[in-house]
Amino acid sequence: MGSFWWVGYGVLVVVAVVQAFLLGLQTWEHRRYARSGMRHLNRVRPVGRVAVFAPCKGLDMDLEGNLRALMEQDYRDFEVTFIVESADDPACRVIRRVMADFPRMAARLLVADPAVSSGQKVHNLRAATAQLSTDIEYLAFLDSDARPRPEWLRVLIGQFAKQDLGAVTGYRWFIPRASTLANHALYSLNCEIMALFGKSSHYLLWGGSWAIRRAVFDQLGFRAAWKGTLSDDLVASRLLRQARMPVRFEPAGVVASPIDYQWSSMLSFVRRQYLVGRYYVPGWWLFALVGLTCTNAMWASQVAFVVWGVAGGPVPPWIPGAVLAVLLAMYAYRASVRQDLVAIYFPERAEQLRAARRFDVYCSIFGGVVHWAAAMASVLGRHITWRGISYRMLAGGKVRALRRLETEQVAIAFPKREPTVAAEDQPPPDLKRAG
Repeated sequence: MGSFWWVGYGVLVVVAVVQAFLLGLQTWEHRRYARSGMRHLNRVRPVGRVAVFAPCKGLDMDLEGNLRALMEQDYRDFEVTFIVESADDPACRVIRRVMADFPRMAARLLVADPAVSSGQKVHNLRAATAQLSTDIEYLAFLDSDARPRPEWLRVLIGQFAKQDLGAVTGYRWFIPRASTLANHALYSLNCEIMALFGKSSHYLLWGGSWAIRRAVFDQLGFRAAWKGTLSDDLVASRLLRQARMPVRFEPAGVVASPIDYQWSSMLSFVRRQYLVGRYYVPGWWLFALVGLTCTNAMWASQVAFVVWGVAGGPVPPWIPGAVLAVLLAMYAYRASVRQDLVAIYFPERAEQLRAARRFDVYCSIFGGVVHWAAAMASVLGRHITWRGISYRMLAGGKVRALRRLETEQVAIAFPKREPTVAAEDQPPPDLKRAG
């Protein structure tokens, strides 16, 4: 019986060490790739007209600064479409003010009207991409809570010259506004996910910062596939995977995104990410859930073996104690490597992120427990609340009903015709070109 325990414990230790080593290796590779990619940004000089789409809803933190950063891109030939649900949206005032400060920019504000059969963001994007002018060669998408660097658009589009890609994606780097435990836990788990991206993102893209060729967008039928769904990026990822068109991760596409969450809103945010994944990429969702469960079970089992050993169990307590020390050192090293990324992506924010970076290095295990708990909460339920709207999900990711919490109104699902965009918000034929 004693040998059985030793064999079982040995297998558990080997699996835990190998997993920690592989994750550390991936994080190291991400740092190497990011450092290499950020060195040669000035060499990228693509050409071709780009239509950039920025869906907005409400007053995000630093909204005006984010929109100004978009308008100040160093790419010459692009136009911007800001999309809102309603002309009463408070974001409209900010958008108009920013547009007025850039009179030579080709920019417009489009009111898409409330969605009744899709997620509001998806509805906005379908309305904005309904009538693309013939000279558009690329499409780019940016969330309103994201702050792009000046070369963001130029480098994303520049990747298409190198190889036959399906899309190019960036990712977010959270910037905590306050040094709270909830903010730091979310910062830590987001950094952990961020480090999993490498040169190839395995067909997955993030909807807050990405670009695609217009020909691929039309060929794969993105607008039609988005109809009646909630997630723009995971539907796009599914289409690209089916077409076997790879997605390239671009370090310059990483954008800063401020956060300031309470515990309840933070856990709700993480659960929503996984619940959406459950409907659109169930294989990846299950893989992540199993991985998080195994990792947290490993930590719990090591502690249990220490206690058991002290109580006279078959494994001496110093052995699981030593294993715990080794694993803690490996996880701390991995976290320190990913925190080196701040100096690569956002060196100007290093001081601002000091407390969050320390938390990730020394308390990433706690963040992992929070991560696992929020992910496990996605196993049950089919209701998602996003930007003041409650959605009910069906198999395949279809949206069955929408309930606007701010107005307590329920919209009718799946109308016989698509909602129309007001005539005055249609793309004007004489849209001015930039530069």
